[in-house]
Order: sequence, then C-alpha cells, then structure tokens
Amino acid sequence: MNLPLIDEQQYKRQDYTTNHLTKAEYTDCTFTNCNFENSDLSSIVFSECYFIDCNFSNANLALTSLDTVTFHGCKILGVLFQNCNTFLLSFKFINCTLNLSSFYQLKIVRTTFSNCIMHQVDFTETDAKYVVFSDCDLYQSIFDRTNLEHSDFTSAYNFNINPNLNQIKQATFSKENISGLLRPFNIKILD
Repeated sequence: MNLPLIDEQQYKRQDYTTNHLTKAEYTDCTFTNCNFENSDLSSIVFSECYFIDCNFSNANLALTSLDTVTFHGCKILGVLFQNCNTFLLSFKFINCTLNLSSFYQLKIVRTTFSNCIMHQVDFTETDAKYVVFSDCDLYQSIFDRTNLEHSDFTSAYNFNINPNLNQIKQATFSKENISGLLRPFNIKILD
C-alpha cells in the first residue's frame, strides 16, 4: 500500500475523533494539543515525529509504524503498543500518562520513559533491555518473564518485580526502591 508522503508539517489543536487523520507517511511532523482519543491510526507511518500534549486514549495502533517518535506530555490510556508494526519500532515518552497500556511481547530495547505515570502497564514477555524508567510511577505494572537486563530503575517507584520471574542481570536500582524487588517474597524491611 503506497501512502502519500507528508513531510515537516505542524498540526495544532486538531480533533481526530470525528475527522480522521489521513492515512499517510508522516515524516518530521509535529502534533501539538491534538485529540486522537478512540481514533483509528492503523497502518499510518510516523517517522521522526513529535506528539506534544496529545490525547491517545484507546487509539487503535494496529500495524502503525512508530520510527523514532517522541511523546511529550501525552495522555496515552489503554493503548496496545504490541499491535504496532515492529519494524524500526522506536519511541520515547516524556511526562506522559500511560496507564493501562501494553507492551506485551514487544522489543523496546533502549526506550526511555521519563517522569511518566505508568499504572497497570503490561510488560509481560517484553524485551526491555537497557530501558530507562526515570522518575516513573510503575504502580501495579506487570513484569512477567520480562527481560530487564541493564535497565535503569534508579529513580522509579511503586514497582513490583519478582527476580525469579524476570531477567534483571545488571539492572540498576537504588537503596530507596530496592523493596520493589523484595515484595514478592513477603518479607519485612525495617528502616
């Protein structure tokens, strides 16, 4: 399917809940304060795009390409990233809310999550090596058979990671948050 090419465009305050975003290949485009809630973004290509203060809640990303995409200040609730096109999949999240989203079985090596609220996010069987969770709230997020080798949890909090069920070799934690690795063992940690 040959998609039209849209390059270096700025989109501001657009509501794509009723007027759908044109299926195209967007390169180096910026979307600011746009509403994609419940939108069908399937099979659209985003390459080197920036999404600033956008709402992606429950957006459909089936076969959507996200190549070097930055989400900044976005509301991303209930998004199933595992349905994206995995070829050249690369993104980073800054100051975003990703509650109830899923990265199930995805390869997200070297992804950065910075200052994000990530309640009940599913990382089951995700290849998350070298991922940075900087100042992220991981309350009730699921880590099950997840490869977290070399990942950085130094400033993350509210996580619950069972070392027996996940690969955590060379992952980094702080003294303040190490209890997140011990919760599965039901032991008491005293100050």
